[in-house]
Amino acid sequence: MKPHLIVPVGTQVVSRVDVNTESGVCLAGAVGKIVRTPTDNSHSYEIELPDGRCLHLQRHQFSLRKQYQIQGLPDFLADYNLQDYVIYRCVVGSRAYGLDDQYSDCDRRGIYLPPAPLHWSLYGIPEQIEDKPAQECYWELQKFIVLALKANPNVLECLYSPLIETATPLAQTLLDQRTMFLSRLVYQTYNGYALSQFKKMEQDLRTKGHIRWKHAMHLIRLLLSGITVLKEGFVPVDMSDYREKLLGIKYEHWTWSQVDQWRLQLHREFEQAFAQTQLPERPNYEQANAFLIEARQSMVQDKEIQSWQIQ
Repeated sequence: MKPHLIVPVGTQVVSRVDVNTESGVCLAGAVGKIVRTPTDNSHSYEIELPDGRCLHLQRHQFSLRKQYQIQGLPDFLADYNLQDYVIYRCVVGSRAYGLDDQYSDCDRRGIYLPPAPLHWSLYGIPEQIEDKPAQECYWELQKFIVLALKANPNVLECLYSPLIETATPLAQTLLDQRTMFLSRLVYQTYNGYALSQFKKMEQDLRTKGHIRWKHAMHLIRLLLSGITVLKEGFVPVDMSDYREKLLGIKYEHWTWSQVDQWRLQLHREFEQAFAQTQLPERPNYEQANAFLIEARQSMVQDKEIQSWQIQ
């Protein structure tokens, strides 16, 4: 069991025990505020009650108020494997980009859609589920859609990955409508992120004398991708046409000056593509919302609700 850390002054707590005071009994469940802490957990805390009385309690005799309020709420999700509700699974990263080598991992991303009764329950659902050892991450459908509407590059690439492993009919419907997420916001997200990250790398080069060349490669890839989105209206994931040049950056065959020169050229191309793009100013929020509602409704079935009786 891990030892308790010292709880700081000002923290609101709840007494776990009845305590006799000069003014009478203070019942378990009383709330107070820590006004003096001990040097270690073998001694007592001084806790002031709302009426001004003070108690002296050891750490095991009180709970933090925020934790006390949720005690007794079971970990309902522990009984369910949310990966059973993955509706879309694809390979992303270097293998999807066509930039993999013998050391590359196989990263998977996708979407999960939980049954409606679980979504409606007290217990809620996580916005994403991860299996870090397996390099997998799945967003809950609403979270995925919101990120896509914001032109999040990782999410948009997931929709356009050439390496799809699982796609239910519902997921296929989403893929068929994926252009609804494309808008001029791509310019701000892709271009802005690359600009800020290159500035950080320039600082690292000055202060540390080195940078993460793989990161530099992916920033160039991101700019290439964003330019194509604005020009052609789709997200290019496979970068095989640029494989030699991009891997040249990763393996440090390029100088920083050469990389920076290419980066500046791509920023200029991005500006031109932004000025000429036919993409709308904003994504199609109405279409995305309609799809989400349809997906939610598809999970509402009498037989399903009966089988998901939450005790």
